[in-house]
Amino acid sequence: MAGGSVEAVKNLLPLALSRPHDAIASARSLLAHAPAAVEASIAHQAWGIALRQLGEVTAAVRELRTALRLAEQSGRSEREADVLATLGATLGRAGRSREGLALLDRAVELTRGALTGRVLLRRADVLLVLGRHREALDDLRSAITRLRRSGDQVWEARSRNYRGFIQLALGGARRADADFAVAEKLYAATGQEFEYAEARQNRGLVAYSRGDLPAALRYLDEAGRRFAAVGVVWPDLAIDRCGVLLAAGLSAEALTEMDQAIAEMEAGSGTATKRGELWFAAATAALAAGDPAGAEERAERARRLFSAQRREWWSVRSSMVLLDARYQSGERGDGLLRRVSTVARRLDALGASEASAAHLLAGRLALVAGKSRAADRQLELAGRRSKDAPPLARSSAWLGKALRAEARGDVRGMLAACGRGLDALDEHRLAMGATELRALATGQGAELAGLALRDALRRGDAGRLLSWAERWRATALGVPPVRSADQQLVAELAALRDVVRRVDADPSLEKERRRLERAVRDRTLRAHAGTRSGSRRRGVVRFDVGEVVAALGETVLVELVEVDGVLHAVVIRDGQLTHHEVGPLAAAALEVERSRFHLRRLAHARPHGGATGAAGRAAGGVGAGRRVGGSLPSLEVLGARLGRAVLGEALDEVGERAVVLVPPGRLQALPWGLVPGLAERVVNVVPSAAAWLRARRVRPPADRRVVLVLGPGLSAGRNEVMRLAEQYPDATVLADGDATAEKVLRELDGAWIAHIAAHGTFRADSPLFSSLRLDDGPLTVYDFERLRRAPYRMVLSSCDSGLAKPVGADELLGLSSSLIPLGAAGILASVVPVNDPATAPLMLAVHDNLRAGHSLASAFATARREARGDPVATAAARSFIALGA
Repeated sequence: MAGGSVEAVKNLLPLALSRPHDAIASARSLLAHAPAAVEASIAHQAWGIALRQLGEVTAAVRELRTALRLAEQSGRSEREADVLATLGATLGRAGRSREGLALLDRAVELTRGALTGRVLLRRADVLLVLGRHREALDDLRSAITRLRRSGDQVWEARSRNYRGFIQLALGGARRADADFAVAEKLYAATGQEFEYAEARQNRGLVAYSRGDLPAALRYLDEAGRRFAAVGVVWPDLAIDRCGVLLAAGLSAEALTEMDQAIAEMEAGSGTATKRGELWFAAATAALAAGDPAGAEERAERARRLFSAQRREWWSVRSSMVLLDARYQSGERGDGLLRRVSTVARRLDALGASEASAAHLLAGRLALVAGKSRAADRQLELAGRRSKDAPPLARSSAWLGKALRAEARGDVRGMLAACGRGLDALDEHRLAMGATELRALATGQGAELAGLALRDALRRGDAGRLLSWAERWRATALGVPPVRSADQQLVAELAALRDVVRRVDADPSLEKERRRLERAVRDRTLRAHAGTRSGSRRRGVVRFDVGEVVAALGETVLVELVEVDGVLHAVVIRDGQLTHHEVGPLAAAALEVERSRFHLRRLAHARPHGGATGAAGRAAGGVGAGRRVGGSLPSLEVLGARLGRAVLGEALDEVGERAVVLVPPGRLQALPWGLVPGLAERVVNVVPSAAAWLRARRVRPPADRRVVLVLGPGLSAGRNEVMRLAEQYPDATVLADGDATAEKVLRELDGAWIAHIAAHGTFRADSPLFSSLRLDDGPLTVYDFERLRRAPYRMVLSSCDSGLAKPVGADELLGLSSSLIPLGAAGILASVVPVNDPATAPLMLAVHDNLRAGHSLASAFATARREARGDPVATAAARSFIALGA
């Protein structure tokens, strides 16, 4: 034959799926030698398959029609059947399913044995696109049997890969993983690089279905690298990543990724079927990201595409997203209830996983409409679950049960369902090693916790209110982050420090900074929690009010709880629990911001008569000669307003005693020292009462090491650190080039007292990149999480070091909060930018008191009292809070 042996030419077909660009080049080379009809048919078929893999479907169909004409000319029925099957599958993927299935049916009639298996696989592919899963499974079972008997490893692998995907869609994760594992081995043995990448992608879907999101992300990342290596942009990968990111609570990232994938496809010539699937995934992401209008627009695009392609399974799912978007936009009424109920029935009939969520929405709408019988039935259906369902699905089912029990007046059943639902979310949360993912995961439980909190309020039961608030508050801080031994992460953090240190002088490095930040964050998100049963037990320890009462003694605890936008205070004093309604959380948050704003101004203002006291003299040129335009309210006025908005009558119960304050996440930046009655009290601030108990149990290290760190660019900080070095003659001092990240981390690990005077930066956009500036660049939260044990007591005299970002249900991400799960008993940090020279005397006084045997909060309270009389020093003192116990 002019172009070589038929067997050699047939190698083009597997090459088209493995390395499509190479296959196109080889097909062109072969066709340039005017081969016979059989060889030419194979070359055009391989070219068409490769074009399809690259998203150029119109051109692919043209090549395949040429291949079919040449196959018919050759007179070989097997050749004709093979091309018919490829063309039929391609048309099916292009949305022309009726024509595609007709060609595939013809191909089945023309074949016998192993070739029939190949054709059945391609027919199953089209059936899968149409959502006809059971018919596709029947074809694949027959195909696998035929192909295994004939020893056709590549096509057996493909059939198993498809069957695994369908098993997964129908809830059979274990069977799916078994098929994917066999397919993976067969692809590796036969050198099918593209399809091996696809199998790894599908293993990621299994991990996702089991709730193991870090493993899913790792699989998908690997698949992405392998697709890139063979020059393929694979839209299915973006769709799968979207699902995993949404389950992880990263909705903004999911939406960005999907919109980018859509833009890439619209700029190219991707398949019509994939275009619809991308729009559908983007709609779900927009809905999760709180953009119902955007979700409605995207879902309608997807629905129209699927309807035109006669893809009922996909069309009905798109309709559900569309209706959910309308609900989230505020639409209610019988019309919406009817449409949602209809879609829920259709999803049930199709076996779609979204059926439960559809019934839940229908149940909500029926409750609003006062249709108790319809609500009961819909919520009963929403509460169905499989024992093998992933934790998020089980939690959603328990929510349906809780809402149904509440509607029936079954309080005990409602509370039991809330507890079981939160237990499922504990399982989901503890499967993840990254603090960020754990924190975000708690948002899934907000409604379950809210049901229980409202019941406690109705009962007037302060103990229940406290217990349920603690059940889902700051739980991400209850388990230390996974300490990765990944040297690549260490290297990326070092490179990031170097780039940030030089970016001011060379703005062109900004792009590299963003790249490194993405690499660090992506790597940590993929950290797995492992199988440490001890850590898992610690993460789900039940809160014991009696234990808190016993530990408090004479101390008063005030926990602030937000329920439906209203702030409530639970006070524990002398073993008695009382409840006070404080007022709107929004008003309290506004007062916090107003107080922080004025504190910032006061910190750098000079009184009209000139600065007085040690702080004023130390300030020198910082505040000298400067007046702040307009009158400034006194600290007393600010504090009185703040106290009323945040504590209300609960403040009256504190009296002269030490107090533990537990604010919700939105009030974490509150300067408590401003509040009258607290200004001179010993105050510990904690994200949860459970966190306070854990901090109390921390024992100081036997080695009383003291570490003092001075970052660059702090003239006042030098005096502060050098004076402290005199107080602690055996301290390790890191300054003047020695304050580098690795040295600082090494010395901080397990220290008794650590004091860091360094510029601080809080990153609201990405709180785990909040940092302290050291000699070699920023020391971020990601760096702190590498510590085996945080210092027992830590003083951060830098600006904003106590700030954290509220995420999830009531979680905090930030510099100081990262030290809590690492074993820090107490942290002193600022929640307002401070006057550095005015802060130095305060810090020296704190350490004087620590050496005298005070706790950190007591040492700080005494130092605050000593700062009275100088407005600048007082403002600085009231800008700090003592975290922990």
